[in-house]
Amino acid sequence: MNLRSNMFEKRGGTARILHDEQLAAMKLANEVSALMPALKSRPIVLVCIGTDRSTGDSLGPLVGTLLEEKNIAPFHVYGTLEDPIHAVNLEEKLREIEEKHFHPFIIGVDACLGRLKSVGIIQIGDGPVKPGAGVNKELPPVGDIHITGIVNVSGFMEFFVLQNTRLNLVLKMAKTIAEGIYAASLSFDRKQAWHQLNLKVEQEHTL
Repeated sequence: MNLRSNMFEKRGGTARILHDEQLAAMKLANEVSALMPALKSRPIVLVCIGTDRSTGDSLGPLVGTLLEEKNIAPFHVYGTLEDPIHAVNLEEKLREIEEKHFHPFIIGVDACLGRLKSVGIIQIGDGPVKPGAGVNKELPPVGDIHITGIVNVSGFMEFFVLQNTRLNLVLKMAKTIAEGIYAASLSFDRKQAWHQLNLKVEQEHTL
């Protein structure tokens, strides 16, 4: 997980959505859809980072588990409560994803700590998430775009803070993120089908 909300590479504007505000999931879906690649042939892969052994750091695997229960094709999900992606196995999992999917477009999902007034906010933006700060380990950045949830306050005894983060808040944030990603997958699937239909029509006209 990230210890602070600004610990990822910023290559563009970052949207901030309060997890329980009106239409939060739909706003998240719109932001994610706007960042989707123009090239529809790239597989969309979600890498949900975290561990179920820490309440605050369980946001990623909770999102992955909730998405696994839905049909979000053509998106692919990695990182669940049953099979989490964390500091120990992250590099191995990323290699597996690169071997399985050709030139994937990766959405990194992770928890982070931030200012008190920002707790409960979900951030969506261009560029990767930078995991590993919580264990003082140098890990590769993850994602063409990122979705991060600020689950608690940073600045003092972060490991203890993570362990004592309220599961109720993390679960609510995970549900909002999962619903938003699911809605984005439906929108992406429709765009892909329309693109394929147009391509088929163009090919028929050239015959």
